[in-house]
Amino acid sequence: MASHVHRIEVHYSRDPRLQTRTERFRSPGVPLRDLHLVDVYTIATSQRDFSPDELSQIGAQLSNPVVQRYSVDRPTEADFDHAIEVGFLPGVTDNAGTTAKQTIEDYFGFRFGEGEAVFSSQLYLVAGDLTPDSLRRLTAALANPLVNRVHVRSREEYGETGMDTITPFVRLDELQAAGTVDLDLPDADLARIGKEGITDPETGERRGPLALDLAQLHAIRDYFRGLGRRPTDVELESLAQTWSEHCKHTIFASAMDDDVPRGLYKTCIQAATNTIREAKGDKDICVSVFTDNSGAIVFDDEHLVTCKVETHNSPSALDPFGGALTGIVGVNRDTIGFGLGAKPCINIYGYCVGDPETEPPLFRAKNRENPILPPRRIFEGVIRGVDVGGNCSGIPTPQGWCYFHDRYVGKPLVFAGTVGVMPRARDGRLLHEKQALPGDLIVMVGGRVGKDGIHGATFSSEALDPASPVTAVQIGDPITQKKFSDVIVKEARDLDLYRSITDNGAGGISCSVAEMAKESGGCHVLLDRVPLKYPGMAPWEIWISESQERMTLAVPEEKVEAFMDLMKKREVEATVIGRFTDTGRCVVEYNGETVMDIDLEFLHDGLPKKHLQTLPVTTTYPEPEFACPDRLDDLLLAMLTRKNICSIEFISTRYDHTVQGGHVLGPVQGSGRVQASATLTKVVLDSMKGVGLSQGLFPSYTELDPYRMAIAAIDTAIRGLIAIGVPMETIALLDNFCWCSSDEPERLWQLKRAALGCRDGAVGFGTPYISGKDSMYNDFSGFDADSNPVKVSVLPTLLISSIGIHPDVATAVSMDAKFDGDLVYVVGETNEELGGSEYLAHLGIEGGTVPALDIETAKACYERMTDAIEKKIVASAFPVTHGGLLVALAKVAIAGRVGMDITIPGGMRPDCYLFSESLGRFVVTIAPSDREAFEELFGGDANLLGHVDGTVFRVSAGGKTLIEQPITAMEAAYKAPFGRY
Repeated sequence: MASHVHRIEVHYSRDPRLQTRTERFRSPGVPLRDLHLVDVYTIATSQRDFSPDELSQIGAQLSNPVVQRYSVDRPTEADFDHAIEVGFLPGVTDNAGTTAKQTIEDYFGFRFGEGEAVFSSQLYLVAGDLTPDSLRRLTAALANPLVNRVHVRSREEYGETGMDTITPFVRLDELQAAGTVDLDLPDADLARIGKEGITDPETGERRGPLALDLAQLHAIRDYFRGLGRRPTDVELESLAQTWSEHCKHTIFASAMDDDVPRGLYKTCIQAATNTIREAKGDKDICVSVFTDNSGAIVFDDEHLVTCKVETHNSPSALDPFGGALTGIVGVNRDTIGFGLGAKPCINIYGYCVGDPETEPPLFRAKNRENPILPPRRIFEGVIRGVDVGGNCSGIPTPQGWCYFHDRYVGKPLVFAGTVGVMPRARDGRLLHEKQALPGDLIVMVGGRVGKDGIHGATFSSEALDPASPVTAVQIGDPITQKKFSDVIVKEARDLDLYRSITDNGAGGISCSVAEMAKESGGCHVLLDRVPLKYPGMAPWEIWISESQERMTLAVPEEKVEAFMDLMKKREVEATVIGRFTDTGRCVVEYNGETVMDIDLEFLHDGLPKKHLQTLPVTTTYPEPEFACPDRLDDLLLAMLTRKNICSIEFISTRYDHTVQGGHVLGPVQGSGRVQASATLTKVVLDSMKGVGLSQGLFPSYTELDPYRMAIAAIDTAIRGLIAIGVPMETIALLDNFCWCSSDEPERLWQLKRAALGCRDGAVGFGTPYISGKDSMYNDFSGFDADSNPVKVSVLPTLLISSIGIHPDVATAVSMDAKFDGDLVYVVGETNEELGGSEYLAHLGIEGGTVPALDIETAKACYERMTDAIEKKIVASAFPVTHGGLLVALAKVAIAGRVGMDITIPGGMRPDCYLFSESLGRFVVTIAPSDREAFEELFGGDANLLGHVDGTVFRVSAGGKTLIEQPITAMEAAYKAPFGRY
């Protein structure tokens, strides 16, 4: 280990973020005066030491001389009461430390050797009269014990020497050989292996969940009995990864009841797409669906665009920053791994979390031990994770949303998506096609392998409980990934240096290599060649580790020298770790010993088939009865402050949505800066076409009517794109099911009804699915403050994402009302449909009728809307969604910072008319001169409500004023909830 250690501390001479940081962590229980931040870099070397002058030069490189000062091997001097230093635990990815190391290497022109490193940490100097309890609470807010080490000192203990110098190197003493696993055990013991993992022969402890059930373990036992031997731990771990719910989607693939013998995926999702594609014939927009890392549709004659949306729920519950960061860079790799490599050009996010103003007393262990992270900690962590992943990768992040509900406090849902673009062909090759051939070399590029991410796939296939493994948490490194992304997509692909590529995601190389081996017919891996972050890892760990920033490629032997030279030139680590074969087997060696030898057919298709049974759920609530207020002013303002409706501009502006130069319609629109439902981006800069993105989700509908919930999500995702001018025939969909308690027949019935809704909605609109993902066990099992067992399950959640091609971005329509005198219409029919609505949630009322939709009528209306936008007779358009018509009208007015004079029709209670969430509707403004053309086009579907006028928002019914509010007051209410974030 290192024999020369130096510590450089960098602090602001005048900290511009001091006040914001202090206010963020100040609370009634934490009386902070000031919270100063010092960046610390600990340099550990053995082959050479740095002179005082060199250390001073390093300090200058790691600081901004205008606003920062640095000290070398002496503590920072300041006025404070306590010092809290937060660094990473051994083995946790330290991006700041890695960047600092590379900075030193570049500056001095040398390379750190094995066992040498730079470690970053953050030193908080706390001024304030803190009690031991308040100091503990502050420390808990600053660090996550799963990934961070923490050291606390009082001012007296800090003294003249400061904090201790820590070098968190990984030190392992693992058994570096594969062992065998005895499966000839009673079922109870087998079940424990499936739930808790293999017993480690050295420690006697369980290694972590395999997520294998008894039927699967029996199939594995019988297979190896046929071979006359026991499985190795490498083989059993590999089968667990490959057969996991996360990878194989066993619930969607299994027969269900008597009416779904082919499973939900083939019956609902795949069948819908096949039906739509066949009906479209020559106008089919799909290029690749369900077979690659992403789905792809036609962009123009020369390009295609890809899209994939993933979830990273379980890791984000434990380490929100690392979980979300890994999620976004992981789905970026799905794009790079599509075909022969697409360029990531747009990122997408979505967060379902608990109310960040609450702190539910939930614990993973009894006696109030191991508390869950509070919702705000999770919320801010996942926001920061996607921020770092997207911004550091140079990928714009325009499209996103948030949804808040108490059912997400135990386990958040974190969605991350990426759109890619690539040429359709190059030198006669179709770039969306790939094929590893026997004899091709297996090459791993990018980051090295460590213990981070072990059991990630199996971990995410189970509910969170006290035994959830720490090693399942990873932290991504977007800078390393950016390097290989550019060299692959911009150089190696077009030089024809490889035949196939995929990302190392769930299951690590155990899944990526074995998946690619299906293309050639086999593989032979030399596991000891895999580059490691540190010595001492066991073979099974190397094989299944999900350490980030890695891709696997099939490189022809005659091109490997050119490929490796290019990687070296671009400072991307690349290693040959084996060869693709045609033996029909996956063979893995470690130090000359065969540690895995399994038939590919058994590895991929040997898991036992299930036949699932559902139990219908009858949800009956009395029809809500409540009074309608005489005036709705306060109600409007209250609705605008609901977190599922209000502004999340603090996220939209934190994420760079203009990088790469394709920004057309952004996440916030109008001078009032209101969150839009859809965005539009140019991905081929010399084309006038653009990529539109939107989404729909209504988790609050699921418990009432899962079929209608799915239709609502599909309709809303499509309607968001129609509103900006994207034609229906260019739209494709993606489905993400995040369910709970999927071993319960009642939940499976809801799942089946939702999937049938997905089928009928997609076929009805003619919008194919191109990609999807499911996450089936989003439950938290733990204890309350009194040590009583508690289970918190998420709302069964379906996200439908939409992607479509705008033919001419110059004609795109934004959501903001434009000019005084413009006419205001609602297009579409309003019914008394309040079930699951934001209005009833605000009133604390359950029940009601979930919105239904006549798809044929809606489809015809949407086609007329596209025609109207093409004819330039629409000034603004916005879909009516959460909160109903009144909220949509208010957002359109706030966005334009203009008033409206609105009169609603009779025949329905005013509050029901204004807050109903009936589907198929738009708020549209047009110039008075276009009235005749507009009404002729839409006929009875268009209902004139009023006009744009002044700066006051007025709503009346039957000659009675219901609302009269200044736009400034409405904007203030809309932006208040997250105004200080």
